[in-house]
Amino acid sequence: MRTPADLKKEIESRLKKYLSRDKTGIRHELLKLFLKVKSLRVADIYENLKDRFTTSHHSIASMVGIIASKIGILHVRKNKDNVTTHYELKEQYEDIVTKLVGPV
Repeated sequence: MRTPADLKKEIESRLKKYLSRDKTGIRHELLKLFLKVKSLRVADIYENLKDRFTTSHHSIASMVGIIASKIGILHVRKNKDNVTTHYELKEQYEDIVTKLVGPV
């Protein structure tokens, strides 16, 4: 069984690999948004990034999905009627994200 320290190292490794493939800087900016704003919807992220990056709502949703499921650093919260999904950066990983993307 993995210890919490082992899990943190694994997540940091996954996040480093994910960010190393960031050619435009959009992944870094997306993670900085999660450091600034605690709870975001895909639509909120898209509105914030669309003027600075050539992107689509679908590509933002894909990035958030990868960060939430494969890297595992986001909480996924749905409202009662399952229409709106909010994503939040897990507190225990804020230090890793700050270290890798820089201060906000």
